[in-house]
Order: sequence, then C-alpha cells, then structure tokens
Amino acid sequence: MITRRGLMLVLSSPSGAGKTSISRKLLEREDELSMSVSVTTRPRRPGEVQGRDYLFIDPTEFQLMANRNELLEHAKVFGNYYGTPRGAVEEALAAGKDVLFDIDWQGTQQLAANARQDLVSVFILPPSTRELERRLRTRAQDSEEVVAQRMAKAADEISHYPEYQYIVLNDDIAASVEKIRAILHAERLKRERLVGLPDFVRGLQDGSGD
Repeated sequence: MITRRGLMLVLSSPSGAGKTSISRKLLEREDELSMSVSVTTRPRRPGEVQGRDYLFIDPTEFQLMANRNELLEHAKVFGNYYGTPRGAVEEALAAGKDVLFDIDWQGTQQLAANARQDLVSVFILPPSTRELERRLRTRAQDSEEVVAQRMAKAADEISHYPEYQYIVLNDDIAASVEKIRAILHAERLKRERLVGLPDFVRGLQDGSGD
C-alpha cells in the first residue's frame, strides 16, 4: 500500500501582504490541511481564541519550551516571542496530514534546518509598497507607531525571498489561493513523500503485486 507523509506548507510575507487571508481560504478548501498553532508571549488581541489562534503563554514558560527542544522554530518579533510546538506537527506529518505555517523568514530558516525534507516554502509579495501600507491601515489592528515599524521592516523581510522555493505575487486573493493550492497538490505527489512506493514498484516489476 502506498501512503503519504504529510508536509509543512510555509507562507511568509511582510505584514499586510495577505498571508493570513490566504491561509484562511486554503484551510476552507483543503480538508487534509490544518493550521499550526503557535505559542506566543504577546497579548491576546480582541476576538482571538486561546488554542485556536495562538497558545498564549508567559515568557518563562516559552523559555522552558525552547530549552527542552520542544519548539521546531522560534523567533522574537516586535518584542514578543513566537514558536511552533514540535509534538503536534510531527504527529500530523506521520499521519499523512499537511500543516500550514504562517511564520516569518527566521522561523522558516529554522524549519529548513530541522526538517527540510518536509518543508514547502512560499513567499508572498505585495503588488506595491503603497498597497502594503494601505492594507496595514485598513485592517486597523495596530497603532500608527506599529504600522510605521512594520513598513520599515518590510524591505528587510522582502530581501529574504530568494530563500523560498515558490513566489506568489498577491494582487488578487482568489488567484493567489489557487496558485498555492496548485503548489500543494504537486508537492503531495513528490516521490519522496510516498511511503511504500519502492515496495509497490518492485511488486509491479516482479509480478507479485495484486
């Protein structure tokens, strides 16, 4: 029997480029895809739910998890810590389920170091700097100071695009979602993700297969 090992689908972008909106639509359309729930030390925003959006913990607990090697990746972003719990991800991959990550380039580098064979990385670019700033202001989640910080950081974040396997220019959410779905479907068929394939092929070759 041929089964499939799951994969880690990483979406990265500067804040406001659309990765969160794209992630939500991917989860609606792909039954075998689930969101990685990160731990974070930042305060909970209005409407966020513990265990669904993030696992909100204090800095001491975060540091303990990092010291025990319980995080696949972790990073400090705008003064707060974020990380990916290892156990839940490894369990999903072994069961043939795909895990979606909404993380930055620092986290992606760590995932590549820890589990490159399971990683599929996509960098999402905004259509323009002006549109990026408009989106940040429209979502009204951050203060003017934070918006300015995010815009100042955007150029540095974008400079890491060559580290990613795929690039999607997000000038239309629906089209971007379909492009990433195409990437996902192709990556699921990669030879190295198909568990039991060598035995199946040997059966075809020697006539022992059903």
